[in-house]
Amino acid sequence: MKKNSAWANVYMAVILLLLYLPILVVVLFSFNSNPGRTANFQFEGFSLQWYADLFDPVTGYGAPLRSSLTIALWSVLLSAVLGTLGAIGLVRRPVRKSLLGRGAAAVMTAGEQVSVLPIMIPEIILGIALLALFTLLGLPFGMVTLVLSHVVFCVPYIYITVKGRLASLDPGLEEAARDLGASPLKVLTTITLPLALPAVISGCLLAFAMSMDDFVISFFVNGPHSNTLPLKIYSSVKVGVPPHVNALCTVMLAAVFLVVGFSQLYQANAARRHRAHEKKDARKAAEGRA
Repeated sequence: MKKNSAWANVYMAVILLLLYLPILVVVLFSFNSNPGRTANFQFEGFSLQWYADLFDPVTGYGAPLRSSLTIALWSVLLSAVLGTLGAIGLVRRPVRKSLLGRGAAAVMTAGEQVSVLPIMIPEIILGIALLALFTLLGLPFGMVTLVLSHVVFCVPYIYITVKGRLASLDPGLEEAARDLGASPLKVLTTITLPLALPAVISGCLLAFAMSMDDFVISFFVNGPHSNTLPLKIYSSVKVGVPPHVNALCTVMLAAVFLVVGFSQLYQANAARRHRAHEKKDARKAAEGRA
């Protein structure tokens, strides 16, 4: 057992080293005073210059970052509406035993499978397809085409997350509310959406990260006056990684860690409140029996 445990620790250490060593290198060279590219691997001294100059107009990273944030926010907003309502409609659809009802159910099932295809299709194929579609429609390439393209692959992430949450919920809660006279809209806003909210938030965070990270699809549908952060970084690292890119990546990593930390605190507080509520209900039940 001890021998197997030792090998397991070594294996875990190697995995963690492979995962986090590149990140540590990026963070380290973001504080390097050497203005050269990191391909030189020469750390000359500690400096915060690249952080101070990060959003300087000369470096040109401020505008692409704002564009990526704008695209990601609009994409997540639209995808949250489409993905959440689509998941509710497919999971909570009424079951009919008639021939027409079975046909409609088959169509809905096929639509459910098609809705997740954008995350299964290779991005280069999806990018070319969207390029051809926007060209056929005559849409000018820019922010609009970028947002629409990001919505295409963001919706499945939110849809899958919300669908899993709704499938685990007891539909009897909604049926009881309807039996008590609540309208379908009232049931949706007071029961279904609040219960699905954690999954919606998780799906939105995942979709936001995928939108900020996307390069391939953005490369095909980008316009002459719009530039995303991944495209800007790609154009900057063709001959090596400049120190400004290291600083930018470090800032984004810090933002991700903050979001994850706040998410963990929120979940811990929610679990604590849930346990306290269960204890309170159990105490009331015990007092009632007494």
